[in-house]
Amino acid sequence: MQITPVIAIHMAAALAALAVWARRTRTQRPRLHRAAGYAWVTLMAAVALSAVFISGDKGPRLGGFGLIHLLIPITLGLIALSFHFLVRGNVTAHRRIMQGTYIGSGLVAGAFTLLPNRLLGQWLWSQVGLA
Repeated sequence: MQITPVIAIHMAAALAALAVWARRTRTQRPRLHRAAGYAWVTLMAAVALSAVFISGDKGPRLGGFGLIHLLIPITLGLIALSFHFLVRGNVTAHRRIMQGTYIGSGLVAGAFTLLPNRLLGQWLWSQVGLA
């Protein structure tokens, strides 16, 4: 598998989403937090929607979709749910869902892309001389 334009968009949006962290600190900056949050949500939507057009050849498939594609509706649904809680004034639920989505969709799914049998994993581990 080679890096296609869709994979490049997916990777760029995923890396940018990992770099954006909309955490609020003791000095409250709601405008900055909101801007970073909208940027992160937009990037995650791009990651999820671009993933629809990426299919591999390893593992079980159903119509070209693998198990990793289950993260698409989960991610989009959790983001929508977090906005629902925010509109309702439940900031604690909003925070927990956003943090969980960041960890699950960003860090955990990102770690799986670095497995040796995945495209990025093969590239990375061959560059450091471990594959």
